[in-house]
Amino acid sequence: MSIGFYERNAEDFFRRSIDADMAHGWADFAALLPVGGSVLDAGCGSGRDALALGRMGFEVTAMEASPRLAKLAQAHTGLDVRVMTFDQVSWRETFDGVWACASLLHVARPELPSAVSRLRDALKPDGALWMSFKYGATEREKDSRWFTDLDEALALELVEDVGGLDLVSLRITDDARVDRPGERRTSLLCKRRG
Repeated sequence: MSIGFYERNAEDFFRRSIDADMAHGWADFAALLPVGGSVLDAGCGSGRDALALGRMGFEVTAMEASPRLAKLAQAHTGLDVRVMTFDQVSWRETFDGVWACASLLHVARPELPSAVSRLRDALKPDGALWMSFKYGATEREKDSRWFTDLDEALALELVEDVGGLDLVSLRITDDARVDRPGERRTSLLCKRRG
């Protein structure tokens, strides 16, 4: 469902998301990574974050479920963006960090622990996982996309359900996109247990 939206609206989404300022998230995430470490951008969208993390000196692998959006991200970043979904992630202890900005929010709540577990397993021991969701406690379909929101309690429940992760920080912030006044985001920064 959500992939179809991004296929139909790839250029518009790219234009609306490419300039969002995620510097606070990048800094928190990067602080937990080794210099020159390996990062998976899981659901890279426009490629904005993959490009920024690459410019910070990290070795970035990017994946995106929408082929059209992956093509735009590839042109923007120069990376070979892999077209794949969370259920296709099979890396094991490969990355120092996994960045999942506003991508896991399209996974239905019952499947969310499994998707996050796959990303956890892709991390090396002590690797960092950053993920963000719209703030709230609902699940809904809007504009042909599925959204699973997380508030503080649901975020803590997710970390507990996944297991093997230690929560480093849980933040509620305003949406970084200028066309989303009043919307809030839940971001979680975790480390895989060594």
